Amino acid sequence: MNLAQDLLNAIRGLGVCEGDSVLVSSDMRRIASIAASRKERFGARAFILGLIEILGTEGTLLFPTFNWDFRKGVAFNYRTTPCMTGALGKAALSMEEFTRTRHPIYSFAVWGRDARSLYDMQNMSSFGKESPFSYLHSISKALVIDISLNESITFTHYVEEQVGTPEYRSMKSFTAEYTGPEGVAETKTYTMYMRNLDKIIARTIDPIGVDIDEAGLLNKTLFENIVPISVFMYSDFYNFAERDIKENRARKLCIYKGQED
Repeated sequence: MNLAQDLLNAIRGLGVCEGDSVLVSSDMRRIASIAASRKERFGARAFILGLIEILGTEGTLLFPTFNWDFRKGVAFNYRTTPCMTGALGKAALSMEEFTRTRHPIYSFAVWGRDARSLYDMQNMSSFGKESPFSYLHSISKALVIDISLNESITFTHYVEEQVGTPEYRSMKSFTAEYTGPEGVAETKTYTMYMRNLDKIIARTIDPIGVDIDEAGLLNKTLFENIVPISVFMYSDFYNFAERDIKENRARKLCIYKGQED
């Protein structure tokens, strides 16, 4: 049995199964290093196809394919703007099985039962109720491979926008040239609920993850005794983060000026 199959078996053991909707956040460098030490080659495509096999025809698989250049006024092209968020996202974009969602900053490579409805989303707000993040909230599991929740859980900003955190975030607009799937270029404006740099002091490190773990809602393992992997429901994360914002002034999400006043 090769490393990729071992990894897929570990993921099954964490409760990822047929019919699930799963977003994968990952840093695969140590996995690739372990494969090299075994004199194997870890193939991203083969691993992704293995995940598809686990999920089956009723499942949905997502990878982040984010690119933040649109915020700088750089033109976005649906077909050619690259993914900035990891090897698996890049690999998924190259596979005919996957479709990319349309947002110029927070796009996803998607496959499966709900791929078409995700592609059809026309959300202007990065983290709005009409965005893929709302879909994650309603139905999806998070699969996190060798990366901290603090680094991987962009979903936090969806919670912040829905609940409202004016103490340290506000809506900002970005306008640039946008070339969509049909190849038509036009000037478009998108919004993003962003931190106010004059208010944010620091982000905290995985406290919501600790809460989910202590509540028994986080399935986790240490693959090959070195690579942490975890699985949880986005709805559970939302509930913990919402409570922290409403009852604890978001102390488990960030540190901001005036928080202790």
